[in-house]
Amino acid sequence: MTRRGFLAPALGALMAACSPVGLLNKFGPRDAGVTRVARDLAYGDDPRQRFDLHAPAETAAGPLPTLVFFYGGGWDSGARTDYGWAAQALAARGFVVAVPDYRLVPEVLFPAFIEDAAAATAAVAAAVGEYGGDPGRLGVIGHSAGAHLAMMITLDRRYMAAVDRPDLIRAAAGLAGPYDFLPFDVPASVNAFGRTSDPTLTQPVTFVRADAPPLWLGHGTEDTVVHDDDTVILNDRIQALGGRSEAHLYTGLNHAEMIATFSPLFRKKAPVLDDVTRFFRRELAA
Repeated sequence: MTRRGFLAPALGALMAACSPVGLLNKFGPRDAGVTRVARDLAYGDDPRQRFDLHAPAETAAGPLPTLVFFYGGGWDSGARTDYGWAAQALAARGFVVAVPDYRLVPEVLFPAFIEDAAAATAAVAAAVGEYGGDPGRLGVIGHSAGAHLAMMITLDRRYMAAVDRPDLIRAAAGLAGPYDFLPFDVPASVNAFGRTSDPTLTQPVTFVRADAPPLWLGHGTEDTVVHDDDTVILNDRIQALGGRSEAHLYTGLNHAEMIATFSPLFRKKAPVLDDVTRFFRRELAA
């Protein structure tokens, strides 16, 4: 069992976390003043290569900054239809928010789901102007495996370069993300990454660089699915190179609670939404 990254019960814990997410989406309260302005927009031919857009209902004075939100699920589960509440929480704070699906294990393996994240981000930028978003002020954000996707396409230059948008991402945020989880010794990581010839290429920490877009990294101190060491290590390595990164450790929060705090039901547990909103408003300012 490794000290960092995904622990032995990780897959079961990730799956358990998905169920409350679906319940929040179906029955939980939502932020008002937000609408889904587009659904099922395609960024590829596969049925899972689709995204929805959420935006404030009131017309803004100018185009709004854009966020692309990647959900978690151990790279083998999840659906954008379960995360409307999280997108609405961000949109209610003045963003146009895209939630893409991406292809999952075992239908695909690394790096296909990361390539999907990059393609989705480029497609969002191409489409968002029609819905009040500013493609020139775009950030990415993810939870758990979704944070891994967000950091990979932000730090490893190859992915956004492959979709001809190497400088598109201006800021990135990760919630409870796995960034340094070698060796692969549990089903979630083995199934997704175990066949790659160079495992280091799967790790966000491999690609730390001084000129990376600014990072916001949040983690709960009681997370037993992905230890908060991952956030501390990535933050420290970026800062050691002179890059811009900030780490926020939230006392008492577990893995699922990091994203659950976006819901009005759990928002008082920790100021995660306020903190990440403040970061994106600053970094994506006009």
